[in-house]
Amino acid sequence: MPRKTDGVLFELQPRPTKGDDGRPLLYAQPVIERKYNLDDIDDFCAKYRHTSKGEMQRLFYLLEEVTTMWLRKGCRVETPFGSFAPKLKLLGEHTDPDKVTGRDIIYNGIEYIPSKQFVSDADCSHDGFRKLRISVGNSQMYDSKAMDEALRRSTRYGYITISTFMHYSGLKYNSAKIYLDSLCRGEHPRLSRHKEGRMWHYIVLPSM
Repeated sequence: MPRKTDGVLFELQPRPTKGDDGRPLLYAQPVIERKYNLDDIDDFCAKYRHTSKGEMQRLFYLLEEVTTMWLRKGCRVETPFGSFAPKLKLLGEHTDPDKVTGRDIIYNGIEYIPSKQFVSDADCSHDGFRKLRISVGNSQMYDSKAMDEALRRSTRYGYITISTFMHYSGLKYNSAKIYLDSLCRGEHPRLSRHKEGRMWHYIVLPSM
């Protein structure tokens, strides 16, 4: 079956929760292949939307100035992108509204609600989606052959360190350490470990 070459590129990442098979449930996120900034918007509009050079930059800076002026007054500002309003936070735990004063309130960022039209116009599903061909988070931990190969390649100096195992397994530090530590436990451990300075050394034990 030919590999899909168009559509939005996505990757899979593990969630904290696990499925019925004991493996992490997955979620999808887009692979950001390029980031566009205000200069890119200004250049594009000058070339293809008949604006003058710098016009879009001036427009956005003016929009930011006026929008934040109204937000500082506690107003909600509605735009084609969506609506913006200040978020507030109540300090401490209160049950009596009569005891709450302005000193108990702090500014807590911006609430953004995208407009329905903006969400619809940004729909990226028209050309479908294609998957990035890499391991999913630390899912390679569940591939015994891949882990055995990583262990074999990590034992170059007669012992395994967490950093070398990270390199060959593709695991992050905590996951690599948890995996190596798990092989040191049980009735028939595959590894033993000892600490030299601040570094753990893992030794492959002879098979029974």
